[in-house]
Amino acid sequence: MSNSPTERPTLPRTVWSARGRHVGPVAPAPEYVLRENLRQLKESGVLDDFTEPHHDGADPDGEVAPERIFEARWRVADGVTVRARLTLTPPDGRDPGHAWLLVAEAERPWDERWPSPATMFWPDTPVSAEPADTSDAAWDHHHVLPELRYRSVNALPADDKDMRRMFKSCAREGWGIHVVVHEAMTPDARGRLPLTRLLPPELRHRVIEHRATPHQLRAVNWALKDLGVEVPRGGAVVLPASPAPIGYDAQEFSVRSVFLEGGAEPTELFDAVRRYADLPKPPPQGAEEALTDLRENWTLLTLQEELARERRLVAKYREALEAMTTSRDLYREAAERANEALAAFREGAVPAPAAPEPEPDAPAASPFQQISRRWERFRDTAKALRPATETPRPPETAQLPETARLPETAGLPDAPGLPETPGAPGLPEVPGVPESRKTSDAAAETPADRVE
Repeated sequence: MSNSPTERPTLPRTVWSARGRHVGPVAPAPEYVLRENLRQLKESGVLDDFTEPHHDGADPDGEVAPERIFEARWRVADGVTVRARLTLTPPDGRDPGHAWLLVAEAERPWDERWPSPATMFWPDTPVSAEPADTSDAAWDHHHVLPELRYRSVNALPADDKDMRRMFKSCAREGWGIHVVVHEAMTPDARGRLPLTRLLPPELRHRVIEHRATPHQLRAVNWALKDLGVEVPRGGAVVLPASPAPIGYDAQEFSVRSVFLEGGAEPTELFDAVRRYADLPKPPPQGAEEALTDLRENWTLLTLQEELARERRLVAKYREALEAMTTSRDLYREAAERANEALAAFREGAVPAPAAPEPEPDAPAASPFQQISRRWERFRDTAKALRPATETPRPPETAQLPETARLPETAGLPDAPGLPETPGAPGLPEVPGVPESRKTSDAAAETPADRVE
């Protein structure tokens, strides 16, 4: 088990909180005990006012509420007002009795001389060595360990392992204060009374006293070994929580001698209890939520408190309206600036080129034109597929001797005296050339050759 100091959330100094369990007979019911005690205190002038839950645990909507909530308001010294709320939870089937959670808040830091808020709700029955189990006195049981009680002496278990297990459970409940006292000898009847009855009212219902018999000293110190503390013979020790609160030192919270007989007040032990109560400790389970509910949903208001609450609501609504008005003005200014910027942009912007007009659709071709186009494509295709024909080359002219070549007479009149060749009119007959050759040459001659 960790015993190193650690910092945990705590409640303000103006708040008093405790948690317990009512373990007693079924009748009368715990809520009846609370209601009767609140009425008696109001009639006697101790309480200014109180509220009680609806009958049968029904809320205004008609649904059954699992919890009963009681509120009470009273004034202490110097006219300081205290507001308190007690939440009573019905049995859950696992633990016996009704669990209760009490949260009280004062207008200034809590004073240990002020009355305990627990006795403003529960009856403050006389304390005895053997507390009664009546319904009026059965409200002071521990929340986790119902066999332990706040206003009585709690004997330690006889078994060492049970004792060790009990101390570990007590250490886990960090908000409470547990004191182990060793009896050096068997005390008399007055010495068997709980020391918590001598504590200030503010601490009276937050401290649990454990008593060890003279022969249990060794077993007690063995069971406390995990917490790092020891009980001196005939002395006492304030047990640390787990983990221990910041500022806890086992030597400073250990008392070497406690006199139980004679009725003398153990000043040194009570001083250690006060110093431990001032250390930062976690609140009881659910106390933070209960405190928030007490502040926000408090219903027991005086006329002055109702007027102050309405004024706070009016101020809150005024602030909200001013915030909405400011937001509206800012939005309007932003919209005007945006419009001005848009207008300036439109004035200085270059006009975009006009889009080209679409060309009119061509008129549909007539059937005759379609046939003509198809025919032309067919004709072109046929020409492309026709095989190409070679142009016949003229026969090569036989190489004639220089003496056999004729002078160029194209364009000149026929010379007199030159005989005409029967095969080629106008050309002289060349000796040595056969007649067939002359005929073929004459046929191959073209008009261009004649012009030349």
